[in-house]
Amino acid sequence: MGALGENDPVPSQPTATSEALFARARAVTPGGVNSPVRAFNAVGGTPRFVESARGAWLSDVDGNRYVDLICSWGPMLLGHAHPEVEAAVRAAVSRGTSYGTPTVPEVELAEEIVARTPVEEVRFVSSGTEATMSAIRLARGFTGRDVVVKFAGCYHGHVDALLASAGSGLATFAVPGTPGVPASSTELTLVLPYNDPAAVTAAFEEHGMRIACLITEAAPGNMGVVPPAPGFNAFLAEITKRYGALFVSDEVMTGFRASREGQWGLDGKAEGWVPDLMTFGKVMGGGFPAAAFGGRAEVMQTLSPVGPVYQAGTLSGNPIATTAGLTTLRLATDEVYAHIGEAAETVKAGVRDAFDKAGVAHQIQAAGTMFSVFLTERPVTDFASASTTDVAAYAAFFHAMLAAGVYLPPSAYEAWFLSAAHDDEAVQTILDALPDAAMAAAEAQS
Repeated sequence: MGALGENDPVPSQPTATSEALFARARAVTPGGVNSPVRAFNAVGGTPRFVESARGAWLSDVDGNRYVDLICSWGPMLLGHAHPEVEAAVRAAVSRGTSYGTPTVPEVELAEEIVARTPVEEVRFVSSGTEATMSAIRLARGFTGRDVVVKFAGCYHGHVDALLASAGSGLATFAVPGTPGVPASSTELTLVLPYNDPAAVTAAFEEHGMRIACLITEAAPGNMGVVPPAPGFNAFLAEITKRYGALFVSDEVMTGFRASREGQWGLDGKAEGWVPDLMTFGKVMGGGFPAAAFGGRAEVMQTLSPVGPVYQAGTLSGNPIATTAGLTTLRLATDEVYAHIGEAAETVKAGVRDAFDKAGVAHQIQAAGTMFSVFLTERPVTDFASASTTDVAAYAAFFHAMLAAGVYLPPSAYEAWFLSAAHDDEAVQTILDALPDAAMAAAEAQS
């Protein structure tokens, strides 16, 4: 594991190890974590408790330093503790942390989002789950319909109606995907296989006049990165329009991350279609809890206080979060995305070379600057094929990389993220760790 660099924050004297802190956390928090993937259940071992971060590096309470390849699951596009973002946030905090009134930063951030995307109006919330939940309610209120279509493997937050598993047939209604979600919450949700136009067509032919909206990740990243087949998103935009339903494109993960204009900038802009509603999060919050949903003015005007569909939030548009997001987006220039893209290509090439030499079958799939590594022989196009990845081999790979000072997603079904701060030293640390880690994966398969 790497030693601290001269520009890294000096950790305070550790008061406990990660192991001791995890034991304390489990005594007061379910599983010891506040979001399940952090628990390392998918890879085994003890999660690392991070004390500080700067640039492309994480420092844990045990005194270890890691190149960060999760970037807070996407938001840290510029890297950790970017000096200009930090300065803007400090200045905002000095003026107060929350007012419960309209503020300048929320207007400016909304203007920035509208300028970069096809949405005409935006409403801020505090999490991606709130954004998708609100978009679904708005779609139902606008259309006067009740059925929602989603895809297996696409995650849209822990909304009851969207935590659903496929029914017994392609066009049958869903069943709850987790205890605690009543059947009544999912009985109006259709779950279809991703990248399957025939399944979508069948669902609309049977239920089209009841369908309020179809929601999809613009490029799924929650079963690993599974890019839409060429023309698939355009097909979804067309079929929803044909039946009078709304097309909701979830860009909580890909928005301002896959490219400057999100996944829409990679396919929708070129193909000439726009969603009716979009959801955003992660990067637009600059590392703070912030999210948004937006879309056509005609649809958004159905929201309270101008329309009948109710939605509200005490901390929505929080001045600290919107300041961080606004500063991040203003600093996210074309040069930033070019740098991240080049670094990602270098890392992907190193991954391919290491796994090829170790004899480990793999697929690397990307949506703009974010990508995933699947340890499987077959191309991954949907949730079923994503599920063929070798999770045991990935766990061995993960721990070997961690021991070499590289922090990967602690799950085989997550995206890898780089930032503008991933410089030559950080990238080389990753490349140096890959050969032995790939061999560890190979040994786990033997």
